[in-house]
Amino acid sequence: MQDFLKSMAASASGLSAQSARLRLTSENIANADTPGFRGKGVSFEAIHRGDGAVRTGSVSLSQAAFERVFDPTHPLAGEDGYYDGSNVNLMVEIADAREAQRSYEANLKMFDQARTMASSLLDLLRR
Repeated sequence: MQDFLKSMAASASGLSAQSARLRLTSENIANADTPGFRGKGVSFEAIHRGDGAVRTGSVSLSQAAFERVFDPTHPLAGEDGYYDGSNVNLMVEIADAREAQRSYEANLKMFDQARTMASSLLDLLRR
């Protein structure tokens, strides 16, 4: 029974980590047109309990160069007519969001499977 609980704990930590990743990706997509916005990312760290659980590390800002946008009418434009846009790459963010969503669904499926198996085991033991 302990193994089922460990797998459920690992799945729950994965759900939490992928949820945080999806939230940051959504923020990046929402701010893709905000001048001077730096994309955010998060890393995962293993929790050394022996059950495969993970947690999110610190949030990091992208160090990629800002996109230079030519718009002389923009209030942030310099004398040359350019201003710094964001450094968010929408294609990368959309792909990252899909990956986080699928990883979330896989963790949810694993959690549900472990719960079903534990419930079936308890039913067998009651007989």
